[in-house]
Amino acid sequence: MPIKSSFRPSRWWHNPHLQTIWPVLTKPKQRPRLQRQRLELDDGDFLDLDWQAQPQGDAPLLVLVHGLEGSADSHYVRRLLLAAEQQSLAAVVMHQRSCSGEPNRLLRSYHSGASDDLAAVLTELKRQRPHTPLWMVGYSLGGNQLTKYLGETGDASLVTKAVVISAPLDLAACAQRMEQGFSRVYQRHLLSRLQRKTADKLTQLPLSAEQLRGLNTFYQFDHQITAPINGFASADDYYRRASGKPFMRQIRTPTLILHAEDDPFMTQAVIPLPQEMSNSVELELCPNGGHVGFIEGGWPWAPRYYLERRILAYLSNTD
Repeated sequence: MPIKSSFRPSRWWHNPHLQTIWPVLTKPKQRPRLQRQRLELDDGDFLDLDWQAQPQGDAPLLVLVHGLEGSADSHYVRRLLLAAEQQSLAAVVMHQRSCSGEPNRLLRSYHSGASDDLAAVLTELKRQRPHTPLWMVGYSLGGNQLTKYLGETGDASLVTKAVVISAPLDLAACAQRMEQGFSRVYQRHLLSRLQRKTADKLTQLPLSAEQLRGLNTFYQFDHQITAPINGFASADDYYRRASGKPFMRQIRTPTLILHAEDDPFMTQAVIPLPQEMSNSVELELCPNGGHVGFIEGGWPWAPRYYLERRILAYLSNTD
């Protein structure tokens, strides 16, 4: 169900690239105090969880999952953790495989469709605290994973409420968008990081270091690396099976999808039509906001953000 947004950036913050880049440059200097827990997975790999605080009694637990090449140190995660702390809300960050500062053990990597890793984390959290409501927030790639998980599980979802931010719900369209205009700058930055991680596993891959460096688009990288090491036949097969959009009709968990129409990582193909969403999904579509930006106003070195206030208001039913 589409809903009207109250997000109104001041005139200084209408540029989508400024919305996308400036939050990175003005990341809060204060670091949340985190304690790490390692979750061993059934396939022999591991996931690292960073806890800010444990929930007390039956109070909810905020579960965060970051985007491509993110971590608990990402600007958007740090901001939400600090906002949660101000409201005495317990929180934990799920790191994707190899994103916690230590390479994962297997050739398998994290990817946009890895909802099984989310399920493993949620199952462990419910095992530890069966009566604790789980509020989950997924950003970008993590948001696509969360959307897919919610649709796959339907009524059996372990998430009580969910928020999905700037998610690439149509992966093929997003891969094409990243090959155009200034978006190629973001693509080059992210691919260089993925290539450095993949270089450590070249002995297990039929590629040379030169061939790896030659994968200059997400489609090329996903076709040669992401798809084969994660059980997909091709990049097209990966995009088709891992995109979150086709799963939205099956979502039964109350879910807010927050998206900016000017997101430089996306196209209009990402935006679901009303008939493509279940009644449990609310779509807040903002004309501006960039990619995980949503700066409302304020001075350049002290911008005022919409995301954290909106996320916590939705989850706590105070919006």
